[in-house]
Amino acid sequence: MLEKLSQVRLLVVGDVMLDRYWFGEVSRISPEAPVPVVKVERMEERLGGAANVARNAASLGARTTLLSVVGDDDAGRALSRLLAESEIAADLKIDRQIDTTVKLRVIGRQQQLLRIDFETAPSHEVLDAKLAEYERRLADCDIVILSDYGKGGLTHITEMIRLARLAAKPVLVDPKGDEWEKYAGATVITPNRSELRDVVGRWSSEQMLFDKAEKLRGELGLEALLVTRSEEGMTLFADGQTFLQAAQAREVFDVSGAGDTVIATLAVMIAAGADWAEAIRIANIAAGIVVGKLGTAVVTRDEIAGAL
Repeated sequence: MLEKLSQVRLLVVGDVMLDRYWFGEVSRISPEAPVPVVKVERMEERLGGAANVARNAASLGARTTLLSVVGDDDAGRALSRLLAESEIAADLKIDRQIDTTVKLRVIGRQQQLLRIDFETAPSHEVLDAKLAEYERRLADCDIVILSDYGKGGLTHITEMIRLARLAAKPVLVDPKGDEWEKYAGATVITPNRSELRDVVGRWSSEQMLFDKAEKLRGELGLEALLVTRSEEGMTLFADGQTFLQAAQAREVFDVSGAGDTVIATLAVMIAAGADWAEAIRIANIAAGIVVGKLGTAVVTRDEIAGAL
């Protein structure tokens, strides 16, 4: 199955961002305020958001195309360069009215001390142009991921889902917020535990979770619902069945970007012909590997093969 991943053609659409990391040493507390002083020694830039989803898929060997919006700035140009280095076919629409979304993380003693976000929502004209390009590219892909980070880049997500299903393309959605009606008709959505709780309410047993998940799946017309549950692993609900994968036993170093790894792995496995049980088994293994790495990271096909 892993050998088939290189045949997959994946289209990723969503909110991209540039993840910046400032690494340094902490040796004292500031005399101006009770905060640590970080002497920055190294800086890194990595793909974030939907770009990290695309990077994960490409790392697994899938032929990956990314469609998104950036500003006319240094961060947008850095994203273009990093995407080219990862061999991702990127179509980044330029919106001169916005700044590219940037997440700046300050790391001291291998721990994240501070995160600073820079973001503005794209204009409607650019989003309309992106929708037209999306419709044109659907014919050349096997499967679609819509990566919603709530930054305004997926204003037309309901129409995107409709077009994908009309073209008989499976569409996976990583949701954001608590208004999930716009995701109706998707093949599968992949919320984490707290995101699902915000929408369906709390549960006190596995049976209650099953009932709530099945009710939501029916209301939205989903084929499946995958819930990532941190230390409890992940559970997929499909056709009245439950597929549970226990969390991989390993030291958790950084969970940022783990959801990107899960949805990317799930998509390429489904497109390669895996059933739900096999797809979430591999996605769970991939998540277990990536949380052992610092920052937004990826998993390779060789790493998964080694874990298997």
